Amino acid sequence: MTENAHQQPSAPDSELPTQYAPADVEGPLYERWVERGYFEADAKSEKPPYTIVIPPPNVTGSLHLGHAFQHTLMDALTRRKRMQGFESLWLPGMDHAGIATQNKVEQQLAEEGKSRHDLGREEFVERVWQWKEEYGGKILGQMRRLGDGVDWSRERFTMDEGLSKAVQTIFKKLYDDELIYRAERIINWCPRCLTAISDIEVEYQDDAGELVSIRYGEGEDSLVVATTRAETMLGDTAVAVHPDDERYQHLIGRHIKLPLTDRTIPVVADTHVDPEFGTGAVKVTPAHDPNDFAIGQRHDLPAMTIMDEHGVITVHGPFLGLDRFEARSAVVGALREQGRIVAEKRPYMHSVGHCSRCKTTVEPRLSMQWWVNVKPLARAAGDAVRDGRVAIHPADMSKRYFDWVDNMNDWCISRQLWWGHRIPIWYGPDGEIVCVGPDEQPPTGEGWTQDTDVLDTWFSSGLWPFSTLGWPEKTPDLAKFYSTDVLLTGHDIIFFWVARMMMFGLYAMDGEAPFKTIALTGLVRDERGKKMSKSFGNVVDPLDWMDKYGSDAVRFTLAKGANPGTDVPIGEDWVQASRNFANKIWNATRFALMNGATIEGELPPAEQLSATDRWILSRLNKTVAQVDAYYEDFQFAKLSEALYHFAWDEVFDWYVELSKTTFFAGGAAAEASGRVLGEVLDVLMRLLHPVVPFVTETLWTTLTGRESIVVADWPKDSGFRDEAAEAEIENLQRVVTEVRRFRADQGLQPGQKVPARLDLAGTQLAAHEGAIRQLLRLQPEEEGFSPTATLPVAGATVALDLSGTIDVAAERKRLAKDLAAAEKEKAQATAKLGNEAFLAKAPENVVDKIRTRLSKADEDIARLQAQLDRLPQA
Repeated sequence: MTENAHQQPSAPDSELPTQYAPADVEGPLYERWVERGYFEADAKSEKPPYTIVIPPPNVTGSLHLGHAFQHTLMDALTRRKRMQGFESLWLPGMDHAGIATQNKVEQQLAEEGKSRHDLGREEFVERVWQWKEEYGGKILGQMRRLGDGVDWSRERFTMDEGLSKAVQTIFKKLYDDELIYRAERIINWCPRCLTAISDIEVEYQDDAGELVSIRYGEGEDSLVVATTRAETMLGDTAVAVHPDDERYQHLIGRHIKLPLTDRTIPVVADTHVDPEFGTGAVKVTPAHDPNDFAIGQRHDLPAMTIMDEHGVITVHGPFLGLDRFEARSAVVGALREQGRIVAEKRPYMHSVGHCSRCKTTVEPRLSMQWWVNVKPLARAAGDAVRDGRVAIHPADMSKRYFDWVDNMNDWCISRQLWWGHRIPIWYGPDGEIVCVGPDEQPPTGEGWTQDTDVLDTWFSSGLWPFSTLGWPEKTPDLAKFYSTDVLLTGHDIIFFWVARMMMFGLYAMDGEAPFKTIALTGLVRDERGKKMSKSFGNVVDPLDWMDKYGSDAVRFTLAKGANPGTDVPIGEDWVQASRNFANKIWNATRFALMNGATIEGELPPAEQLSATDRWILSRLNKTVAQVDAYYEDFQFAKLSEALYHFAWDEVFDWYVELSKTTFFAGGAAAEASGRVLGEVLDVLMRLLHPVVPFVTETLWTTLTGRESIVVADWPKDSGFRDEAAEAEIENLQRVVTEVRRFRADQGLQPGQKVPARLDLAGTQLAAHEGAIRQLLRLQPEEEGFSPTATLPVAGATVALDLSGTIDVAAERKRLAKDLAAAEKEKAQATAKLGNEAFLAKAPENVVDKIRTRLSKADEDIARLQAQLDRLPQA
């Protein structure tokens, strides 16, 4: 916090513009917040800490709706905690995004007719840093547009000096503990990016390929295998069958001829094979399939690599030099010529992995890589949740977490890139391998070289909760703000990022978990619940909506859809509705200020307040308690809905309207209501602020004359309840609502005045007659008053004289016609649902529609009959 941040400035102008213009307000307000240091956390503070580290967006990225969604929720959490008196730190930063960033710069070079190899490693990396400075971090400016209350003084980057030291430190520690090793295993390989890629960087989609069944061997010593990757048969080193499959008992342990080659391969028995699937025999290509690699390990089979890193065939003369897809057709053609193709199915739809960056089909490939032995780390990550040190919210997501950490395979951490943290391993001229820590000098002399690979991006981002706070140094930030309180992120990366942070945090921080709660969100979808995709044409740029409706409207819409762990549909109509809500808050506050709403002085004691005042204060305190409970349970949708309905339905539509007669009359009652309305708006703005920060800041500072709502106190439930006043006002609402419904049914305009007699004797509503008449546009009864409709409701009676406003005979005729139509509809639906032959043949959706028609007909009949009963006989 900057010095003098809490000094009281002079009271702002109490006048508000007639309309709220977000574009004029949001930018200057945000810069004022940053300049005053409101978002800067103090490690020396005696306040209890509350910490969230932002899931670091890629340096290549820009703000999309998923970011806007999660950032809105994180901002709401940290703003509320700051108001509650916590030393609230929301730490920002970016990920260097190895493959994505390298691709960006390589694309630039390609436009210049160059490749990275033309520059060499050192010059290329320098070029990437230049690109990062010029183009990277676009999203950071967009976060300001959204209103992210992050501590910019602590912004981090996964390739900055401190985080690089953390990466080297933990690599060395893991290596020394024999948890990092080098081995030849099957990995996901991108022939375009020329690197191993992680599981999360593989996108699966259904592709139209072909399934060919190939006969291996001759006569009785033959069997049939099926494959979608015929070219890989050139690398087969066995055929596997189930050990209990009677069909192949005579072949187990024998060798058969591999077509198109001069090799024979063994038939091995392995329980991995499903005898019920296909022919019950599978080809085994250990160098090009992860399952086959495992079979090969169990049976000590050789692994033949048949294609290079570009996906080009490197063996067997006729196919040598062909691209893998060209070779696929050529191999099938050659097998067909030999009569080896037993069956062909095309197109054959099957799931195929693609590189998420360049969309190239991924090739499983045997490769020498660096790996993390995750078993002890994953076990610790599972235990931390099981023993309650870390809570997963919603709790039913825990199963997905355990399914992953309890069955995690060793993690390939090396990438064949130039941009990233270079693996701190040096190889000597005589086969020596030395791992170098951050404070150690690498070996020198003839023949010593550093490993050319870099580390998987997830390796450095897995350190994020503690590396950003200064680890491995014992910094004040680390002591104050670790472990973090909440990790709020999408359920789609629970396996990849969340698990890695848990493993590394527990390992590096002596068993102290990196966060206390993992709050998992769903994904943002369009208004029909469809995934947003460029190919679907439904991707929305949140900045467009911010420009059009304001950042508060976008934030509030996203928060209203945020049910824990479930996907969030969003459409422009909903953002427009949220903009209307902001306008409603604005206009109601302007009215309140013009009618004496104030926070000055103490609230009058309850006995000096009207039932209307006591009702709204009781409802206000219940809302505070409800919102607090929802925040603690990460129920953002419910807390937003609660605030929306309290603000719009209770404060603006009822309390403000009910108070108008009091304000117009003036006097002590008006002063009391002005103080109550000021209190309600003060608390309401503070409750709304974490989700809609801009409009609430403007209105609250105008109402209170105080410095900033950002550093205001979070409201507390005073405990005030008045159930009698709530019941009294609920009865009033029932009267007004019922009469309004009747007026609408009769076709009366909302502002049309109607003579009426109100019999409120013996009820608590007598004190509200003026307000009831005002809300319902009811005139006093005059000479000749002749009620044509009488409405008993909530112990009161409202008699209306509609003779001068509607043609009773015509209205009865219209209602009778509508009633007859509804009864006919009911009869038809009842007949169909009573017809057993029809029910036996009709589809379920058709039957459901008829049931719906019957239900609606019953509702229409009841409504129309009630309207007829209320009208006098013509």
